[in-house]
Amino acid sequence: ELGLAALPAELRAAVRALVGGLDALFAALGLREESFAVGALSRAVAAELASYAPARNRRRTASHRASVVFVDRTLDLAGAVGHHGDNLAEKILSVLPKLPGHKTDVMVNMVELTALQTPDETCSVIAPGCLAQPNDPAAKALWESFMNLKQKEAVMEARRHLVEAASRENLPIKMSMGEVTPEQLSSYIQLFKNNFKALENHCGLLQLVLATVQTLKHPQNSKWDNFLAFERLLLQTIGESEMPSVLKQLLPMIKSYNERTQDDYTCEDFLVLLVYMYSVVGEMKGGKELDEAEEEVKKALVKAICDDPEPSPLLQKIT
Repeated sequence: ELGLAALPAELRAAVRALVGGLDALFAALGLREESFAVGALSRAVAAELASYAPARNRRRTASHRASVVFVDRTLDLAGAVGHHGDNLAEKILSVLPKLPGHKTDVMVNMVELTALQTPDETCSVIAPGCLAQPNDPAAKALWESFMNLKQKEAVMEARRHLVEAASRENLPIKMSMGEVTPEQLSSYIQLFKNNFKALENHCGLLQLVLATVQTLKHPQNSKWDNFLAFERLLLQTIGESEMPSVLKQLLPMIKSYNERTQDDYTCEDFLVLLVYMYSVVGEMKGGKELDEAEEEVKKALVKAICDDPEPSPLLQKIT
C-alpha cells in the first residue's frame, strides 16, 4: 500500500492540509466517518485522516455517522485529452482556431459568403464568425444537435436547417438525398451569398454550417479519427497487454520533424496520447521491462522535440 511517506514532499504537505480541512468540516457537521478509497492517492489521504490525532478525538465524541468515499481523479485527465465518440461539436471546438479572447468559442472563416477571392485561409480582412448565436433560435437548435447527435445525424440536421432557411427566402434550392458532403453544404451556402436580406435573417445559422464545412474539410479531421481508433484499441488491449508492450507499439510512430507527414502524430499529439494512456491504466507495477520501454519512448520523444525547427508555444513552455 502506498503511504504518505512514499509521496513527494510537496504532495505530502498538500495531503496534510487537505486532511486538516476535512477534519474541520467533519467536526462542524458532528460526523464520525468511515472512509473508503479508490486509487493510490485516495488511500494515502484516507490513511492520513484515520491516523490524524484531532480526527481520532473527534470520532470518539461525534454524534452522527457517515461514509466518505475518496476517489482518485486521474480519469478526469482521460476525459480532457480523449477523443470521445462521434460528436461534431467536440470536433469543431478542437479543430477550428480559437476566437481571440475566448476559451470556448472558435473563429469561423466567413470569406465564402463575400465577393472577396483569396487563397489565404487566415484572411483577416473579414471579421470571423463564431458558434455562440443567442439571438437565433434555428442556430441554437442546430448547435444542440451538434452536441447531442452523432456526427452523421448532426450534419444531416445542418442540411435540413439550410434547406428550410433557403425555402423561406425563396432561394432556388434543390434538395438532394443521401450522404451529406461538405461540398453540398457549401453549394447551399452560396445561394445566400448575393441576397443581403437572406444573409441578415440567417447569419447565425450560416456561421454554424460554415463551421461544419471547415471542420469536415480540415486536415486534423482524419487525425481525430485516428486518435479515436487508437484510444478504442488501447481500451480493448490494455487488459491483456502490459504497459511495456503498449509503449513499444507506440515507439515506431514517434517520428522526427523531417520524417513526419501531415498524417503523422506531432510531439503534442504524443503527449496527449501518453496522458490518456497513463490515466486509463492507472496504477502499474514497476519493473525492468517497463523502465526500459519508458526510457526508449522518452529518448524518441526528446529527440523529436529537439529536432523541431519551430517548436509550438506549448513545446516551448514545456522545454
